[in-house]
Amino acid sequence: MWRIRTNKEMRELCKDLDIVADIKRKRSECIGHLVRMDQGRAFKKVSESKSEGSRRRGRPILRWLEDAEKDLREMKVKRRRQKAVDREEWVSVIKAAKALRGP
Repeated sequence: MWRIRTNKEMRELCKDLDIVADIKRKRSECIGHLVRMDQGRAFKKVSESKSEGSRRRGRPILRWLEDAEKDLREMKVKRRRQKAVDREEWVSVIKAAKALRGP
């Protein structure tokens, strides 16, 4: 017979793997890559462009870049773009993000 496991039991089984922290770390890695990318690349052009026109009523859709920058603000990373340009300094930011894992 099966039963629903508690969050504590699941954390013990998964050895404290935190999928949310992994997603935030990967987003931070992508931000660094995006900042260092050449201006002519299509992904960079699309990610930095602003759409024109009006939107429908309701809650605005969150964009990937906004979520990623919010993660960096929560980690209290200052001068995000300058640090992302320097790959070695950005690696230290990523390592700090990895250390933020919690139960």
